[in-house]
Amino acid sequence: MAGKFQVLTISDEAADFIRSVVNASDEPVKGIRIGVKNGGCAGMEYVLDKVTDVNPADDLVEDKGVSVFVDPKAVLFLLGTELGYEQTKFRSGLTFNNPNQTSACGCGESVELTPVDPSALEAMKSHA
Repeated sequence: MAGKFQVLTISDEAADFIRSVVNASDEPVKGIRIGVKNGGCAGMEYVLDKVTDVNPADDLVEDKGVSVFVDPKAVLFLLGTELGYEQTKFRSGLTFNNPNQTSACGCGESVELTPVDPSALEAMKSHA
């Protein structure tokens, strides 16, 4: 995707998982939406939703045949994240390899995130 700034990257496994979520939905789904919210013992939690109606304010990442919409309030927390997928004996789901994560709680459900300096984001967008 040369020439287009991307908030995050999507692994092949994550793309396969997102594709299966979209295809299995009873309603027309355009992709998934990622955000962050305050909560959990480490301070923040990732939020995932199916997208049926596109919010034009969202950042759109289209890669490997899937669409991931990023809440504009989450962009500075997710910049540089690699979206992956993990299946273990105890859980399966999307994973976030996030360089902005400074710590996580023991259960892995919440994280501490430090936002990227907005001037760095603008510099990246102007070079894309």
